[in-house]
Amino acid sequence: MEAITELEKCWYLSPPWGQEIPPVEINLSEKVYFKTDRTFGYCFGVHWYGDCWNYIIEIKNDFIYATKHQIIATGNIQPRILKKPSFVLGERVLLQFGDRGTKQRLILGIELIEKSWFYLVELASPTFEQPLITTNRFSLVREEDLVRVRV
Repeated sequence: MEAITELEKCWYLSPPWGQEIPPVEINLSEKVYFKTDRTFGYCFGVHWYGDCWNYIIEIKNDFIYATKHQIIATGNIQPRILKKPSFVLGERVLLQFGDRGTKQRLILGIELIEKSWFYLVELASPTFEQPLITTNRFSLVREEDLVRVRV
């Protein structure tokens, strides 16, 4: 059981982007131009998905996921009404729930939902189920359910 726990810990703490975290092209709360719809919106989140950052853009009370190739940053940041997120992308945290295995995880995304910060973490290690690998291993976690790991 100890070997499985150590293997899971290595999995959860291995960043999907490799050795260096790629730069985020759009800031949270930044006004962006969405090329497809030819309209403006604001960035309210960023998640690592596949092999790149995906941005969550609010346009007219609708949320659209976009890559850096679909949007243009304006450099205009919406005045902050809320506090900044407590954790940053790639940061190591401890889950405050769960009953077995390692609780250490990496922050793979940040999203503002209803005036609260949520963080994307991998909750379950990959398993093989015929014929596909499971993909519902990730979840948004509330800020209060995470603790910073001192390295």
